[in-house]
Amino acid sequence: MPDRHLTYPINKRLRLGVILALTLLSNTFSFGQNSGFIGMLEYKATMRDTAMQAFIPESRMVVYTNDTVTRTENMTSQLGQQAVIRHMDLNKSYLLLDTPLGKFAIQTDLNKPDTVIAVSNYSFEKKCMKRKLLGHKVKRLMVSHPEFEEPIEFWYLPNISSKYNNAFTDLPGLPVKYSIASRDGIIDYELVKISEYAPDRDLFGVPSDHERISFDDFLEKMISSKQTELEIPE
Repeated sequence: MPDRHLTYPINKRLRLGVILALTLLSNTFSFGQNSGFIGMLEYKATMRDTAMQAFIPESRMVVYTNDTVTRTENMTSQLGQQAVIRHMDLNKSYLLLDTPLGKFAIQTDLNKPDTVIAVSNYSFEKKCMKRKLLGHKVKRLMVSHPEFEEPIEFWYLPNISSKYNNAFTDLPGLPVKYSIASRDGIIDYELVKISEYAPDRDLFGVPSDHERISFDDFLEKMISSKQTELEIPE
């Protein structure tokens, strides 16, 4: 039987890592939906705390969609490069990971109560202000959260549905500038590129070299591997 004192910290760190990767799938807010979109959205992600920027540099998050499925690619400090494929109508997803133990597609059914990752503490207030971003007219929201010292401006594109952004799927439009409270601090996201075209259909399928696995089974594999490493004498 694994040493409980060794297993628990490993369990906790792995769980936090996977939860962070999936957290952006779980937040929903009720405003309604708008028109469809097929193509690619690219965001830059920056830590708001300038001191944290030295440890977590600016990164990119890219979203591809065929209007039924989204593929979101980004970088996490715990799991490195990862991608999430989400079927918007079925509300199911796969987190694709390439690990030393192999390649995995972690299955998640977002309709099940036990898959709720985080409870939303965001509150929104619409503001009558408009501007342009990337040549598109965008509108403003003021957003509060316990981790925000003061309300933060969110901007959204009202003529494209918010469902393509995993973080805030029910805003009154596609979020183009927004912030998320994470365990590492507040992360600011800003849309830097929008392209309408038909992405390669292969982007939206689970690769054949990835093992489909549940979250719990993946966690068990990782814990067992870490425990084996600890038990091997030098």
